[in-house]
Amino acid sequence: MRIWDVDPELLCDRHLLGEHNEAHALWSIIINGLRGFSRHPETARWRGKLMALYLRHETDAREMERRGFRHRSPLEKSLATGKSVQDELKDPIDEQERLLSERDPDCAERIRRSKERRR
Repeated sequence: MRIWDVDPELLCDRHLLGEHNEAHALWSIIINGLRGFSRHPETARWRGKLMALYLRHETDAREMERRGFRHRSPLEKSLATGKSVQDELKDPIDEQERLLSERDPDCAERIRRSKERRR
């Protein structure tokens, strides 16, 4: 279970869609008080930050639609409470980019192009 902290534009399709599913799982666990994964570190990282999770989901959904995926599973904004920024990173951004690059060549290429644009 993981929500990355990098720009969703850098995620390959597989990681983007996986993160979208994870956002829904985390949302449900926290909103409904579900016990499965309730003690997982990623769940703890998002407690008190449902607005940040909602905003991340919205960013993921926009990126999915930009890539031609249909997004038909909005989160209920009225339930989005707490902090609007995720200020607790599991790993520094550069480490997340390294991990993603090692896991998928499309992520690696997206990250490489992004770094070139930043120069």
